[in-house]
Amino acid sequence: MLLAAYTALALLLAAALGLELAARRSHPPAAAAPPGANPAFARFQRGFLRGYLPALAADWLQGPYLYKLYQHYGFVETQIAVLYVCGFASSVLFGPVAASLVDALGRRASCVLFSLTYSACCLTKLSRDYLVLAAGRVLGGLSTALLFCAFEAWYIHEHVEHHDFPAEWVPATFSQAAFWNHVLAVGAGVVANAAAEWLGLGPVAPFVASIPLLVLAGAVALKDWDENYGKKRALAKSCADGLRRLVADRRVLLLGTVQALFESVIYIFVFLWTPVLDPHGPPLGIVFSSFMAASMVGASLYRLAVSPRYRLQPVHVLSLSVLVGFFSLFMLAFSTNPSQESPAESFVAFLLLELSCGLYFPAMGFLRRKAIPEKDRPGVTNWCRVPLNLLACLGLLLLHGADHGPGTRSIFSACCGLMLLALLAVVGLFSVVRHDTELRLPLPQGQPDAPEL
Repeated sequence: MLLAAYTALALLLAAALGLELAARRSHPPAAAAPPGANPAFARFQRGFLRGYLPALAADWLQGPYLYKLYQHYGFVETQIAVLYVCGFASSVLFGPVAASLVDALGRRASCVLFSLTYSACCLTKLSRDYLVLAAGRVLGGLSTALLFCAFEAWYIHEHVEHHDFPAEWVPATFSQAAFWNHVLAVGAGVVANAAAEWLGLGPVAPFVASIPLLVLAGAVALKDWDENYGKKRALAKSCADGLRRLVADRRVLLLGTVQALFESVIYIFVFLWTPVLDPHGPPLGIVFSSFMAASMVGASLYRLAVSPRYRLQPVHVLSLSVLVGFFSLFMLAFSTNPSQESPAESFVAFLLLELSCGLYFPAMGFLRRKAIPEKDRPGVTNWCRVPLNLLACLGLLLLHGADHGPGTRSIFSACCGLMLLALLAVVGLFSVVRHDTELRLPLPQGQPDAPEL
């Protein structure tokens, strides 16, 4: 497993680089000057990324060794599952109110609050007390909600309202952030592995290393960013509008179904990959980096697939991502059989699952932006998040009363069933939207319509 992890990382990084170059060649250069050619915009963009990227790096650093840390403290799998459930439950609790909290408190202040709460979450990892660790998971849920709400809201308001840059330039910044996010994720696994294993500092080291990055993110926001506020939004009205949109628009209902099923499986995978592979002695940080490199490959494949050269539609890529996810879970249902465990096969299946994530998230993001009006998006997201987290919690709680091997295999079998349901929902979505021009990428000028797939 040691050799397999390093080999997989090297091959996947080479593949990601090659696909990224191919994807960039497949997209024709824009006729207008790129946003980065504007000096004022370039300075503003760099100022945002100086605060945002350290926050993302700190988040990724905590991924490879969370389960290992709890195990190091002597907790058994069922106890660790409850700690993860605490995190998912806090996401259900804080997710719906995060946007309203950020708007009322102030976006810059919320970014600073994120750095404080996430630093406190990291400090709880120094304790061996179970209740302190559970409180840390709750803080982690709040911090994650702030990370994926406050920074984006602050940037969009400053971009459009304060600096008066064209709204069409917003994706340029988040495209850069997404690229560097992948790079940081791969690097975070290597750094975490170096701190925990090469330097022998143990599984708590990556959490301690995250704190300076969080302090940096908060300091940049506090020193360099202006405060801005959002309009007050009634949570009840937002949820009611989202529910009406779900009921009235079958496209939105099917997208929400796919999201809840697919992403709940990913949450369960985040918990299970360590107990499946760790007994066989792989470097967990390098394994994590391999997963992130596989996700990079998927993201580059998405860009290549929807380029003018191949002209696949996002709904086609979404179908492929769910199919690959189903196949990977089908493999895991057999490779985790206690009587015939195959760690190498499980590792390959996990890589395929991460590759499917790289395909899934940009495709789902495009379809959600097109299908759900901006005013209804928070409410729809809140409704989708509830079954997503409940399914993840239920899957982890099923570990109670089961031995590790049979319990793990049965959960992967159940996840395979969830992914099959997601695949059926994608088929239904495909039949609904195949002639819907709103959910299709525009064709290049002068080119005939592509044949329906």
